[in-house]
Amino acid sequence: MALCAKKRPPEEERRARANDREYNEKFQYASNCIKTSKYNILTFLPVNLFEQFQEVANTYFLFLLILQLIPQISSLSWFTTIVPLVLVLTITAVKDATDDYFRHKSDNQVNNRQSQVLINGILQQEQWMNVCVGDIIKLENNQFVAADLLLLSSSEPHGLCYIETAELDGETNMKVRQAIPVTSELGDISKLAKFDGEVICEPPNNKLDKFSGTLYWKENKFPLSNQNMLLRGCVLRNTEWCFGLVIFAGPDTKLMQNSGRTKFKRTSIDRLMNTLVLWIFGFLVCMGVILAIGNAIWEHEVGTRFQVYLPWDEAVDSAFFSGFLSFWSYIIILNTVVPISLYVSVEVIRLGHSYFINWDKKMFCMKKRTPAEARTTTLNEELGQVEYIFSDKTGTLTQNIMVFNKCSINGHSYGDVFDVLGHKAELGERPEPVDFSFNPLADKKFLFWDPSLLEAVKIGDPHTHEFFRLLSLCHTVMSEEKNEGELYYKAQSPDEGALVTAARNFGFVFRSRTPKTITVHEMGTAITYQLLAILDFNNIRKRMSVIVRNPEGKIRLYCKGADTILLDRLHHSTQELLNTTMDHLNEYAGEGLRTLVLAYKDLDEEYYEEWAERRLQASLAQDCREDRLASIYEEVENNMMLLGATAIEDKLQQGVPETIALLTLANIKIWVLTGDKQETAVNIGYSCKMLTDDMTEVFIVTGHTVLEVREELRKAREKMMDSSRSVGNGFTYQEKLSSSKLTSVLEAVAGEYALVINGHSLAHALEADMELEFLETACACKAVICCRVTPLQKAQVVELVKKYKKAVTLAIGDGANDVSMIKTAHIGVGISGQEGIQAVLASDYSFSQFKFLQRLLLVHGRWSYLRMCKFLCYFFYKNFAFTMVHFWFGFFCGFSAQTVYDQYFITLYNIVYTSLPVLAMGVFDQDVPEQRSMEYPKLYEPGQLNLLFNKREFFICIAQGIYTSVLMFFIPYGVFADATRDDGTQLADYQSFAVTVATSLVIVVSMQIGLDTGYWTAINHFFIWGSLAVYFAILFAMHSNGLFDMFPNQFRFVGNAQNTLAQPTVWLTIVLTTVVCIMPVVAFRFLRLNLKPDLSDTVRYTQLVRKKQKAQHRCMRRVGRTGSRRSGYAFSHQEGFGELIMSGKNMRLSSLALSSFTTRSSSSWIESLRRKKSDSASSPSGGADKPLKG
Repeated sequence: MALCAKKRPPEEERRARANDREYNEKFQYASNCIKTSKYNILTFLPVNLFEQFQEVANTYFLFLLILQLIPQISSLSWFTTIVPLVLVLTITAVKDATDDYFRHKSDNQVNNRQSQVLINGILQQEQWMNVCVGDIIKLENNQFVAADLLLLSSSEPHGLCYIETAELDGETNMKVRQAIPVTSELGDISKLAKFDGEVICEPPNNKLDKFSGTLYWKENKFPLSNQNMLLRGCVLRNTEWCFGLVIFAGPDTKLMQNSGRTKFKRTSIDRLMNTLVLWIFGFLVCMGVILAIGNAIWEHEVGTRFQVYLPWDEAVDSAFFSGFLSFWSYIIILNTVVPISLYVSVEVIRLGHSYFINWDKKMFCMKKRTPAEARTTTLNEELGQVEYIFSDKTGTLTQNIMVFNKCSINGHSYGDVFDVLGHKAELGERPEPVDFSFNPLADKKFLFWDPSLLEAVKIGDPHTHEFFRLLSLCHTVMSEEKNEGELYYKAQSPDEGALVTAARNFGFVFRSRTPKTITVHEMGTAITYQLLAILDFNNIRKRMSVIVRNPEGKIRLYCKGADTILLDRLHHSTQELLNTTMDHLNEYAGEGLRTLVLAYKDLDEEYYEEWAERRLQASLAQDCREDRLASIYEEVENNMMLLGATAIEDKLQQGVPETIALLTLANIKIWVLTGDKQETAVNIGYSCKMLTDDMTEVFIVTGHTVLEVREELRKAREKMMDSSRSVGNGFTYQEKLSSSKLTSVLEAVAGEYALVINGHSLAHALEADMELEFLETACACKAVICCRVTPLQKAQVVELVKKYKKAVTLAIGDGANDVSMIKTAHIGVGISGQEGIQAVLASDYSFSQFKFLQRLLLVHGRWSYLRMCKFLCYFFYKNFAFTMVHFWFGFFCGFSAQTVYDQYFITLYNIVYTSLPVLAMGVFDQDVPEQRSMEYPKLYEPGQLNLLFNKREFFICIAQGIYTSVLMFFIPYGVFADATRDDGTQLADYQSFAVTVATSLVIVVSMQIGLDTGYWTAINHFFIWGSLAVYFAILFAMHSNGLFDMFPNQFRFVGNAQNTLAQPTVWLTIVLTTVVCIMPVVAFRFLRLNLKPDLSDTVRYTQLVRKKQKAQHRCMRRVGRTGSRRSGYAFSHQEGFGELIMSGKNMRLSSLALSSFTTRSSSSWIESLRRKKSDSASSPSGGADKPLKG
């Protein structure tokens, strides 16, 4: 990403003085201008052409064009190369210009936003791009924050303000920020104009949750933290206005520091193509050298005898120099082995595949009216090769909508409904939900099914009342009352919103708050509590507490937090209650619910006063402030009394378990990378069937030091190896895989394992000396869950797999915190969900639900890969068949660089005669229908193993092309040597030979593409047979009297085509050539289909069997009961297992069901290749994969 500011040396600290631009300018800080575009009007043409000619192919064709402009060596007109080259460059330039136009438009929109800046004591409207470090800005409600600001004052008491951070961390909930007390009174313009404080703080960095600095003002120092900062990208909410001092601007802001560079993504086929083009060029040079040597020898031995009739050109003075010129002539003639139309066709095919994704109605979300969108056209075939999926959890696997589901209060569990026999009722069998009509402030959307909890509230059970009182007080939710009785809660997390809403419905309604009070309506009575302290939640504490004073003056601490943390801080007298509550917690966790434990503690006045004083001193400390506060909080949050526990359901998105099951059967490994706590992530893992009770073991890594993490990973690997010591037949595991590297050994272990690792452990695991150990352990597991990870760690995990596994990776997420991961992976998918659109904007593909991923990969991805591979194989075949004829002809024309075909055929061959049929195949072809692609996920594996187009397949294609060219030249040559016309005259002349070979070529390649096409449409028929018709039309037109009359110098051979093709000998020659070229291909494919069928071949066979059965049944039904269709509908269920896909268990059977249709294991060849790949693959530290051997 390019930015406006020039590159500066790294800062050691940032100094910013308020209202003093002159002082701040001497540091040359970045302006607030953002630039993501690449070009301007002056630089577009040179820069874009420079970029395009960095492509090997474009440079190669430019070089050929220069050669063709030299008359001594060119036997072809320059227009045969310049027309397609200019076409390709123009199309690419228009595409790049369009993309950059939209970047300019976006940049201008952001940079020209208006902001109120305090200049010379007056608030002035300034564009964002003109805001500077040290300026004081006024923000108003619902405005975006223009830069990273130090909050000075606000319209709320005590300098509070509320912000939404969806663009930063993906969370739509509100967060609270507060100005330091000394500046919170600076709400007046005149006071702010006189403010000249100086901030000294950390240099620009990407840590969203950390800030450390000091404000120097009036000879005093005031510590600053993240709670005092408003970051660019946030939106001001529920606050009329606030003032802030710009600390970081433009590229220095934390938002831009986290955005990362947009990496240009290329597919593995693109990378292979570049290699193959270089190989082909080397092959071309070798052919040129052979023919040049032949020319020099011929000129020396034979040509010198014909100097009278065939004199050398003036510049040629020796046979050696003649050979040198002949070399370049042949380079020009033979360059069509890689025509530039190949690159145009690839882009057209990719564009077509992208439109198919955009138009797919089965990936359209009716609820949100959101279609799937291919935001790039260059990665479609890579969707058919994915081996690793890295997924966010909240909002991606789940809906990010929390529902209060169950609770445990004083040892009694609420939330389950039982029938008359005492059995737990399922959701569909439950009676009506609880009636909350007694409470006029209840949320009508809230549903709860167990009436006994409401009865406990109504009879005044003290434990139940205290439970809901805690939920209504211990939170940071903001309440907004638009109309009387219409409450709207703005919560920092969906969990908090769900808990406060539950308390509201059960009669404990959180109504409003001020910085020092909380007002709650308890069973209809308004009670105001004095808020003495909030002990806020963080990732280390994993709990939150409030200290309040009730109207009677009693001080009480209420605490809620993770069970692993809170249970150790309870009073010993609650042990019996603790045991019962733990049973309930285990039950809730087993159902995949998010749990919290609730507790309280009474404080006496004297102790509280003394503790509050120490807390104040710790908060003012200049160093180790957070550690000191944590220690103070730890002291008071002890010996608490247990109240109970809550269980919240984070609803999975529809179809998530089925999608994960299907992708797993396709041998795709799924890793979940989430910022959520471990317990929650594990619960969701069980809910979406990533983790199961049938797994051999789930390893949990929670070490806090490098040594602890290494030891835990080592033990996990040892357990996997120990459990796989013997695999039967008397062979130990090590004996079977003694030649393999550690990674291959681990990945083939018996049993199913899962790995769960925390963020702090992951930080150590990703260090250079341990990353391989982590990767080896993780890749041996069926499922991997990384919890409490930062956006940067998500990207690091993806990069680690990319670096060592050489596998195609896909990252999917819905929040701004997933952007780095999405940009790092080979393919990034954004879900347009609850968390803003940052992920979508950074993605390559987007849709609204996780379940669409199975269709994107198993249908669109697999088809795109299949089509592109078939297209490339055929393209190289037809061009080698076309071009190599010149090579053989060289031995019979004195190596003179004479072409077999006329130059118009050479120009039109790739542009007109053979372009549309191969495009139709590349866009529309499919091996099996979409239903079968989903039903048999094993069909996806050839893409992962890169079986359909690799170096081996490439050599097979060119070998077939060379074989075809040999027959194409020598059969007509042999026939024409002695053949005569009907009138007895000699048939063999140059033009007749050219027409015969060209016609044979067009027919053979048309027949070949007919054999290659697996799915015929009207478009395929029209293009294939239409191209043949166009060939003959143009052929006869070029040899007609009309063109000769208009261009006598260009079209001299009048009537040649008509005369040649009127001879039966010519047609017999064409038929013979076609049969000899095509029959070996037909025979080979017939034998392969019968002896070693692909899985797709077997699936097509089963489909034919089912169709025949259906047809026979219809005939029988017509005889028996011609009037009824009901039984026919029932019978049609035999067609497939599509209806059962959603059940999950049958999917594994679906892939194996083929054994009932064939005696051979149709997927065994895939398995053997996979084992071969695994055995031959180096350990993660090794080099590139070796090519597969067939």
